[in-house]
Amino acid sequence: MTGARRVACVAALLAGLLGGGALRAAPPDGLTIGIAQFPTTFHPSFDAAMAKSYILAMTRRPFTAFDPDWTLVCFLCVSLPTLDNGGAVRETTPDGRPGIAVTYRIHPDATWGDGVPVTAEDVRFTWEVGRHPKGGVDNMELYRTILAIDVLDSKTVTFHFDRVTFDYNAINDFRLLPAHLERAVFEADPAAYRKATTFDTDTTHPGLYFGPYRIAEVVPGQHVVLVPNPTWYGDPPAFTRLVVRVIANTAALEANLLSGAIDMIAGELGLSLDQALAFEARHGDRFRFVYRPGLVYEHVDLNLDNPILADRRVRRALLLALDRAAISQRLFDGRQPVAATSVSPLDHVRLESLPPAPHDPEAAAELLDAAGWRTGPDGLRRDAGGAPLRLEIMTTAGNRTRELVQQVLQAQWKAAGIDVTIRNQPARVLFGETLTHRRFPGMVMYAWISSPENVPRSTLHSDSIPSQANNWAGQNYTGYADPEMDDLVERIEVELDVTRRTGMWHRLQEIYARDLPVLPLYFRAEAHVLPSWLSGVTPTGHMGPTTLWVETWRAVEAP
Repeated sequence: MTGARRVACVAALLAGLLGGGALRAAPPDGLTIGIAQFPTTFHPSFDAAMAKSYILAMTRRPFTAFDPDWTLVCFLCVSLPTLDNGGAVRETTPDGRPGIAVTYRIHPDATWGDGVPVTAEDVRFTWEVGRHPKGGVDNMELYRTILAIDVLDSKTVTFHFDRVTFDYNAINDFRLLPAHLERAVFEADPAAYRKATTFDTDTTHPGLYFGPYRIAEVVPGQHVVLVPNPTWYGDPPAFTRLVVRVIANTAALEANLLSGAIDMIAGELGLSLDQALAFEARHGDRFRFVYRPGLVYEHVDLNLDNPILADRRVRRALLLALDRAAISQRLFDGRQPVAATSVSPLDHVRLESLPPAPHDPEAAAELLDAAGWRTGPDGLRRDAGGAPLRLEIMTTAGNRTRELVQQVLQAQWKAAGIDVTIRNQPARVLFGETLTHRRFPGMVMYAWISSPENVPRSTLHSDSIPSQANNWAGQNYTGYADPEMDDLVERIEVELDVTRRTGMWHRLQEIYARDLPVLPLYFRAEAHVLPSWLSGVTPTGHMGPTTLWVETWRAVEAP
């Protein structure tokens, strides 16, 4: 019996034993959450991944973030500074350019879990790490745009930015670090900091957290236990213990939910839409299912240093050889729209006149012929020297839907004469090492989760290509570099006029569809599988996880 069939049989057996009623007669004091990946690090500024964001959102809060209505709001700050309310003021930078000063006041009661207040010193230290050439943070450009930080008092700081951007007050990626714990570690060796940080060497230290919960136990690859943080300044959370269990195999996630080993499956990192729909058809009377379309972009990164993939004609042929509409229809009942670019149909800057590339095997064949890849007697395309057109594709091992889609892509490319081999890795390795260090030889399938009108500097600008020289900072894993794209990214950021900015967005999408640094697949819908007795979980559809509001989660008597 195969592993997948064995899990399915176990799930069916458990379903029969447990019957069709609610799993718990009374609401519990604890909650166990199932997710499909384990964080590669617990440091908030390294290795962007939803697994880490989901857990850390329960233990700390950003200065600003988008709420479920896609409105920018304050979390750590007292009120959102704007040009209208005087919290933001235009100014001239020392070199004569237009700049802006934005003042944030930290919540007066914000305190790290070890009793040390969250202060302006933490803000300045975070900035120093972010802008250090060896810091290696993900969104390094944010820190570079901050020319200076003035400390007005222990809880009030003014950021001086070197430009006036349309989202000048959104510092969502300014992820605060505890100076009293991390400064000595960082200053000892900035280049080695990402491996020596307290977030990974002493993850349960209370002083790392200032949210409603703190991490009390970590078993790498298995689970994270969270308990209430006594220094939390907001509404008290309802649960005395949260356990985030990592179950990489999505079929096993279902089995664990049916057995009661977990109470819920997080929509941010759990079942795919097709799995959730099938699961609901079988067990819809026992759980609550919430679906939220959003800004989750499933795609295939291409290593543009690979000579085969460096040819734009080959990249275009790879896309035209795929029947993405059939994949969406047959696997997801047409509910996950095929992507034209990285900009979602739900985003107001989407270029409506740019449809997704069609399935066109004949056009794909012509492009491959023109690129020098001719079909041999065995049906495989080869170059003039007889070398086969062979590529490797990777994704997260154990994700049943991704692995199925991967096999479909492989078969469709084989029909076009392209030999694609599959080599998958656990998410912790794939995101922690392979992508970050650009160690994939060909293609990697995964998802980006973004915020509304998110400028793709970290993924498309040439300055964001990770390398040893910048300590593997940035998320432009493909190695894409185009002067016009760089210029557009920079101009979009500073254009306050919505009409002009939208026009730039449209041109960015045209270049993206032309150059194809990645192969767009589809935009995912999140599927949250919740117990009937849990209230307060509100999916957002963007990169802000539901756990940003974990203190509002409550157990209620099941109907």
